[in-house]
Amino acid sequence: MNTVFFDLETQNSMDDVGGRHNIRLLKMSVGVTYSAADGAFHRYTEANVADLIAELKSAGQIVGFNLLNFDYEVLHAYTSDDLRALPTIDLLDHVQRAVGFRVGLDALASATLNVKKSGHGLQAIQWWREGKIEALLAYCEQDVDVTRRLYEFGRANRYVQFYDRNYRLKRVPVSW
Repeated sequence: MNTVFFDLETQNSMDDVGGRHNIRLLKMSVGVTYSAADGAFHRYTEANVADLIAELKSAGQIVGFNLLNFDYEVLHAYTSDDLRALPTIDLLDHVQRAVGFRVGLDALASATLNVKKSGHGLQAIQWWREGKIEALLAYCEQDVDVTRRLYEFGRANRYVQFYDRNYRLKRVPVSW
């Protein structure tokens, strides 16, 4: 079974499109996958978004962070296929159901892997607007790699962790 790790960045912010109810208007700037089958990253832009969707549809399993409520919704502007029906492990969804609130990828990666993300979503939009596509792709690729490493840690150790507001380390049991 080919596991595909996936993330995308957008051309616009929530403020640009009038809020969360307009996610499909955000438009994909870049998307990156990592295929466990070939051990390689694959990079996509809006021009070849159909190839990205085809890769996702052919995967045995897709792993990402906030795929169900964000990335797939952005991609629904490009396809009528129900991407939420794909075999998906959304790490954010699992952690949120376990602890009752959202915990960011950076918080989980920092506490679990001692790794920080290289940027944030609004910075990615700025890079898009400045035409810094290579920097944007590198940022997205690093997010995919962090997601892959977090998933693999959780799968091997049956937990991930984060620091709560009182700087206490909290362990979250996972079963992915």
